[in-house]
Amino acid sequence: MSNDYLVHVLVLGLATTAALVPPARPRLLARAAFLGGMVVNEVPHLVLALLAASTAAAIWSGDLRTDVLSGVLLAGAVATAVMLILLTRRAARSGSVAGAALRAAGMDRAPARRSWWRTALTPLPIRPRSVRRLRNLRYGGHRRQRLDVLRRRDRPTGGPVLVYFHGGGYFSGSKNWEARGLLHHLAARGWVCVSATYRLRPGAGFEEHLADAEAAMAWARTHAGEHGADATTVVLAGSSAGAHLTALHALRAKPDERPAAAVCLYGYYGRYYGRGADEAVASTPFALPASDAPPFLIAHGSLDNYTSAGTARALAEKLRAESSQPVVHLELPGGQHAFDIVSSWRLTAVLDTLDTLLAVIGVGSGQTCQRPPSRGSRRSGPGP
Repeated sequence: MSNDYLVHVLVLGLATTAALVPPARPRLLARAAFLGGMVVNEVPHLVLALLAASTAAAIWSGDLRTDVLSGVLLAGAVATAVMLILLTRRAARSGSVAGAALRAAGMDRAPARRSWWRTALTPLPIRPRSVRRLRNLRYGGHRRQRLDVLRRRDRPTGGPVLVYFHGGGYFSGSKNWEARGLLHHLAARGWVCVSATYRLRPGAGFEEHLADAEAAMAWARTHAGEHGADATTVVLAGSSAGAHLTALHALRAKPDERPAAAVCLYGYYGRYYGRGADEAVASTPFALPASDAPPFLIAHGSLDNYTSAGTARALAEKLRAESSQPVVHLELPGGQHAFDIVSSWRLTAVLDTLDTLLAVIGVGSGQTCQRPPSRGSRRSGPGP
């Protein structure tokens, strides 16, 4: 009996179980299940192919015999395969759930479906060759006040701006981790995308986080035009703690600084660490008026054991009750925290939903992004 195959089946079985039924308590076990099942939950079909190849190799090499241990291992592999099929079916439902979320928000158009097979076979969020990344530009003096700009290499003009804030619970995280599929998708369409880091705990507190978000937004409005963007149209987005920051900024901003839309992915929406109802500055979007809120897209995994899907539902209900702008709440079946680390079916459903919402509110429809004149081409009208 091969120890390699034994370890393989054991590790995949545990990771698959953690993805299928992640525990919420105790906290340490929940975090371990999230980390162990995170990748399996987003690409179960590829893990299933890996398990099948490993089992076939073990049978071919004679490692699986007719003894009891081989039978137990084979039964474990079959049970894991069944769980992976269930995970695949659950993840693949994200597109239909996205369509239902749009209809619930009063949008009768279905999301534009990307190729099911292309998403299945190319989950790695590799930056397209058409997109250039300008790294570590300063928007402040602190070493964490840095941002990347992603834009198309041919520098189309007039596209909107996306400003994105990463997650990490305000004590960790990087602009290089999550939502790369989102950034690449919009940059390839002619947007100028800004992915910013911000100061973290314990060296910084809530007011510093807010100040950094405002500074990054101000940088985008001042400098995005240098990269060909229409700096008057800014969409704000974030994951986890970044979604918390996004919601707060979208509801706190002055009318002339309010984003055109806010995109919140698996966010935490409660109060900041140690704060209570007597806080001087509201650290939860539930404590802020939403009558002037911009359009919102709130996406959350139904099985997120890191931040509550119920809180995301409650925020969507608050926004719908107080705001006249569209609010799309997308609860992804079986989704966990950090589902945007790969370009999976869930992230694809979010991107399709976002494209539809942006088209409805008239942002980034494609008509605003114009290619620059090619070299040697003649210009019509006056001018050199």
